[in-house]
This record gives sequence, structure tokens and C-alpha cells, in this order.
Amino acid sequence: MYYVYILQSKRDDSIYIGYTPDLRKRMQEHEKGRVFSTKNMRPIELVYYEAYKDKSDAVKREQALKLHKKALAQLKNRISQSLIGGG
Repeated sequence: MYYVYILQSKRDDSIYIGYTPDLRKRMQEHEKGRVFSTKNMRPIELVYYEAYKDKSDAVKREQALKLHKKALAQLKNRISQSLIGGG
């Protein structure tokens, strides 16, 4: 399985979108500051993830969320209560 996931900074509410074949391992890397992109966002929280059987589907979804503001806005609306600060 491949996972598209969203992390949110508890410090400034910023979000990070990524994908990985091993969500638990990747979370540990983020939490320990081993990921350059999220190192300064810590502490962070996993607020959402989706699972895909095929890597290309996960990559397409990650890119859609990163590149298309409408896709991300729709997802944020769906998970508003899960986001720090309620959206």
C-alpha cells in the first residue's frame, strides 16, 4: 500500500502533504526531525491519510493536493474538525 498523508504543525498550523509506502516509519522520521521539509514545523500531528494500492495513484493524488488549490480546499472542508484549530 501507498499512503498520501497530511501533517499539521502544532506550532503554526501549517500543513505538509506527502506520500510513502510505510506511514509508521515516515511518521517517525518526521517526528525525529529527519525530514528537511518538516524539521522546523515540529511538533507535528498526522491529521489525515488515504491508502492506495498503486504507487502511481498515490503520486497523482499527492500532486493534485499540492498543485490544485481547489482539491486541497475541498479536502480541508471535509476534515475541518480534524485540523488543529478546527480548520
